[in-house]
Amino acid sequence: MADAQLPREGGAKRAVVEVAVGVLIDAHGHFLLTSRPLGKVYAGYWEFPGGKLEAGETVAQALARELHEELGITIGAAQPWKVEMVDYPHALVRLNFCKVFDWRGELQMREAQSFAWQTLPVQVAPVLPGTVPVLQWLAQELSFQGQTHQG
Repeated sequence: MADAQLPREGGAKRAVVEVAVGVLIDAHGHFLLTSRPLGKVYAGYWEFPGGKLEAGETVAQALARELHEELGITIGAAQPWKVEMVDYPHALVRLNFCKVFDWRGELQMREAQSFAWQTLPVQVAPVLPGTVPVLQWLAQELSFQGQTHQG
């Protein structure tokens, strides 16, 4: 639960908001984080890019649309990875994380947000609460890969 001390908008029976999130990973193993734009909840916090599913959209369709709208890129296949529920004060969200290794176009910050290619540990702050588990998953994968390469 993010910011547990704050009341939940909509109470206990609020609807789950479906969100598609892209974990863009480049050829060098860096991943992309973007800042939340001014005027949005948690403005200035760093997150993986993405957005809400529209009616009738799949996660892959929403991710392709959102990354084009926000970043000006066209993605190839997105690999479904993990799903995480996060209870924010403003919304109960189901984050559908997908790894993206293939995209075309130059990054354009179409919502006046900032971006940073990162490795672990990340050098940007603050990080959105829903982003923290992803960083832990990436660290676990890197640790596991490191162990398999030593043998």
